[in-house]
Amino acid sequence: MDWRTRIEVNPTVLVGKPVIKGTRIAIEFILELLAQDWPEARILENYPQLKHEDILAALHYSAALLKEEAAYSLP
Repeated sequence: MDWRTRIEVNPTVLVGKPVIKGTRIAIEFILELLAQDWPEARILENYPQLKHEDILAALHYSAALLKEEAAYSLP
């Protein structure tokens, strides 16, 4: 999946946070819902403008960012 087709960064939308294209739903928000154990079906029910592919794009985008990030050991 190429997340670039579903995610945009626009300085006039949510102060430039990455969002699902055509929405004001931030990638970080989707990840927070998943981290709070929301099933995908619940997310899609509560945010009908989202599609399954948008949630996958959020995960792929996050993975891509982590691959680029330097890792540091924790104390």
